[in-house]
Amino acid sequence: MKKLLAYLKGYKKEIVLGPLFKLLEASFELLVPFVIASMIDNGIKAGDKSHVIKMCMILILLCVVGCISAITAQFFAAKAASGFAKKVKRALFDNIQSLSFSDMDRIGTSAMMTRMTSDINQVQQGVNLTIRLLLRSPFIVFGAMFMAFIIDARMALIFLVTIILLFAVVGAIMGWSIPKYSEIQGRLDTVLRLTRENHTGVRVIRAFGLENEEKNKFHKSNDALMQLQSFVGGVSALMNPVTFAILNLAILYLIYRGRFYVEIGDLTQGEIVALYNYMSQILIELIKLANLILTITKAIASGNRVQELIELRSSMVDGSDDVFEETTEHVVFDNVFMRYEGDSEDSLEKINLSVKRGERIGIIGGTGSGKSTLINLIPRFYDTREGNVIIDGKNVKEYKLEALRERIGIVPQKAVLFHGTIRDNMRWGKNDATDEEIYEALRIAQADEIVKGKESGLDHMVSQGGKNFSGGQKQRLTIARALVRKPEILILDDSASALDFLTDKNLRKAIGEMEDTPTTFIVSQRTSAVHDCDKIIVLENGAVVGMGTHDTLLETCELYKEIYESQYKKEGAV
Repeated sequence: MKKLLAYLKGYKKEIVLGPLFKLLEASFELLVPFVIASMIDNGIKAGDKSHVIKMCMILILLCVVGCISAITAQFFAAKAASGFAKKVKRALFDNIQSLSFSDMDRIGTSAMMTRMTSDINQVQQGVNLTIRLLLRSPFIVFGAMFMAFIIDARMALIFLVTIILLFAVVGAIMGWSIPKYSEIQGRLDTVLRLTRENHTGVRVIRAFGLENEEKNKFHKSNDALMQLQSFVGGVSALMNPVTFAILNLAILYLIYRGRFYVEIGDLTQGEIVALYNYMSQILIELIKLANLILTITKAIASGNRVQELIELRSSMVDGSDDVFEETTEHVVFDNVFMRYEGDSEDSLEKINLSVKRGERIGIIGGTGSGKSTLINLIPRFYDTREGNVIIDGKNVKEYKLEALRERIGIVPQKAVLFHGTIRDNMRWGKNDATDEEIYEALRIAQADEIVKGKESGLDHMVSQGGKNFSGGQKQRLTIARALVRKPEILILDDSASALDFLTDKNLRKAIGEMEDTPTTFIVSQRTSAVHDCDKIIVLENGAVVGMGTHDTLLETCELYKEIYESQYKKEGAV
């Protein structure tokens, strides 16, 4: 949490002025009991109306000036807290973007979302209240005790003992609560993960009739969170009644002792009222301080989680080379083994492959055979466990990630479009792409009629996730987005699954006719999508079981032949 405070550096003025104005307000508040005591002893008791009126005017003045000071302090506190939260969110987002896919898999989407939203909001609230109340409440507490000593040292000892007891209670509850609030946020991650999975997979859940099972799973996790929150909240809630009890007992003893001092003339009635008011001020401020400490406790727990993610460095070390040489052997897999973090077995094993510049490589195999894993090694989304992936004669680990990925166009399995115009989405592929370049990419991707069919053309708005387009339209638009940058390497990861055979054929033909034809990797489960490739890789359980042209594989690879016949054999044919 301490390291997060570095993001407050740009708000030094607000951090200083906010508490100062709060202390100014507190100083005026400490004067109020003295004014009231004077009103009682010198005005009401003596029957001096002019003095009473004078004291009332002073009270009104103190109220107005104190109100202005409080509003000013609130403004500075809110400005610093919101600016701090903005910087932390930006730093957290930037760091998440720098993490490798392995790191993201390990942390989990729900945990990252919780830290970006709930945790940072909790820290922002903690910073806001800290600037406003952290100095003000102790100032009032000790200031009231100081004023009590001015009035009567004997009675002030009651204040001293009360404050010591109160701080002991607050410290004990705070020390117990901090780790518990960290546990609460961890369980909140689990609830958020279940919510996200149910939201994104609602169609699948309903298709299999598993609504009740998922509801029970969610309720179980939610109930566990609620029980922990109730327990921690119950213990934390003890702070208010315990402080109330201590302070009310102190007030009771104060009035009881004060009666004797008034009878013997050591204290006036006005001074007893002033002491009572000071004790009441301590009561109010201790309640505020107790709530502040609870908020700070939650903020510290959340801040530690945010700091942990901000300090997390990618397990993938960036390279230093951004110079590429055009070699004949464009992409080479040299005895590659790959294993996902936490798995006990390799997802890929002993992959050897050499791809010449401009070649089309088909990758086919059953579900879970390692097709996507293989092509994810090219842009270095994951690192190999053993062996090397070589592009233009150098290991991909030697290149800067940004430079490497700028030369690669990737169309993932799941077509993803972002909210904005079609033009905005196309420029994800190339920031400065002209409309002509965009339309050329759309034409190659067989998507130009999609745009021409919209009244606003490239300015047509895409809803979140591209929900206002069909599956085939989204796939073609994502392919166009990858083609806008005219990549040297194009990866199509089962990205034409929603296209009909004719559109798929025209797409592959248009890519092959591109000027400076990219080296293309086509991942598919359809033999029709890869049969005209220069080389087809057949994968099974992460291993290559066949490699060659379509005709060669029909003769030499039993698995490829089985896939082909399952898709093309006619009823009654062998």
